[in-house]
Amino acid sequence: MSKIKDMRGRFGFHNLPFTRELRVEERFELPFFEDALEALHQTIEALMSAALIAPAGTGKTALLRALQARLPPARYDVHYVKVTNLSKRDMCREIADCVGARPAASYPMLVRRLQERFTDASDNDGLRPVLLIDEAHDMRPDVLSMLRILTNFDMDSRLVLGVVIAGQTPLRTMLRRDDIQDLARRLAHVAVLRTLAKDESHAYITHRCHIAGSHSVPFSPQAMEALYEIARGNLRATDQLALKTLDVAHRQSDDVASPNHVAQARQLLWP
Repeated sequence: MSKIKDMRGRFGFHNLPFTRELRVEERFELPFFEDALEALHQTIEALMSAALIAPAGTGKTALLRALQARLPPARYDVHYVKVTNLSKRDMCREIADCVGARPAASYPMLVRRLQERFTDASDNDGLRPVLLIDEAHDMRPDVLSMLRILTNFDMDSRLVLGVVIAGQTPLRTMLRRDDIQDLARRLAHVAVLRTLAKDESHAYITHRCHIAGSHSVPFSPQAMEALYEIARGNLRATDQLALKTLDVAHRQSDDVASPNHVAQARQLLWP
């Protein structure tokens, strides 16, 4: 712990920078990110469903957190589900456990119980039920297609449940499958995230340093270039590399990180 505090003191940080512990209101606002967030928000407000497709490490789960923060609990009953490679029955069990639906042994009864739970939230509690399903690219096609049934209320005459399925780029390919078209056609919007451009990457690093308490950026301009060239604008890779670079510079008693520190950090992270 003392070493961490020493590193904070050297670079002027109040908190350790570039970690996952980032409040929603501290996120780095980028136009394409905010556009995706606004589109998903509008889709949920209309009680419709959407998809979010993003390469690994580009802020997919952070966007879901930001979306949830926009949905006040006085109006929305929001549940986050993160599952991989489950059968239809097990997926329904996972969702049922998450939303507090009554348990059932069979898949058809589980679907019925879930629909009853969502209808009760809407009709009796005055809440709009929302499911945020993360890592959807790892779902089996038949399980992904099953979500169409969950959104079918009163012979498909009511909009009760809003669903956002979020996943990495293979989700785009899956949504083009013939056996998924019934679900794909129910998606009112498909939002897409990308990696950062060079200027965006530099601004992001500066932002993360400032919200951690530093009034300056402890990377030389050349080090900032090196961070971008190696991490290629991927948020997760940028965070990992920037933090390790500061650790290397601190251990060498340097107050500003250089490209050499970035290169050493790369070798320690990804030999």
